[in-house]
Amino acid sequence: MQLTSQQTLPVGQAQAWEALNDITLLQQAIPGCEAITPTGENQYGVSVTAAIGPVKAKFKGKLQLENLQPPNSYTLRFEGQGGAAGHGKGHADIKLESAGPRETVLHYSAQASVGGKIAQIGSRLVDMAAQKMATDFFAAFNQALQQKYGVAPEPAAPQPAAPAVGLVGRLMAWLKGLFGR
Repeated sequence: MQLTSQQTLPVGQAQAWEALNDITLLQQAIPGCEAITPTGENQYGVSVTAAIGPVKAKFKGKLQLENLQPPNSYTLRFEGQGGAAGHGKGHADIKLESAGPRETVLHYSAQASVGGKIAQIGSRLVDMAAQKMATDFFAAFNQALQQKYGVAPEPAAPQPAAPAVGLVGRLMAWLKGLFGR
């Protein structure tokens, strides 16, 4: 599985780096995270409960930070065991790019492999679960950044209505045309 994306954080690069190394803040933001415990220099034990499709398990794992280049980038190596549910391991490359005094773009590229029951449920479901976890993490992480650093969220710009598609959309467009509404 490969997951590559970027997120805009509402803080400067130094604050973003500090937050990415704050285990209390990370524990609050990681979905299902029960504990992050330092086990050595740049090494941590983690306990996370996760549901991937019909498989729900408590995973115990290890995280290690490598190639640290503060406040710009690092590599995160991870591995975890979920008992009968299976196991996973991989790495993520994290890069921070300043976009102004109160904005940082976080780029990430993660590669992971899974085994056991998790692997049996299909890569599409695993990919969807990983994407949902990333989305949930960044929503919680941005909220935690806003609380910690007193940053107000940017007001959302009004979005134009999405065009109707498919059979229902065509039916609605036909009715709209028919009744002029």
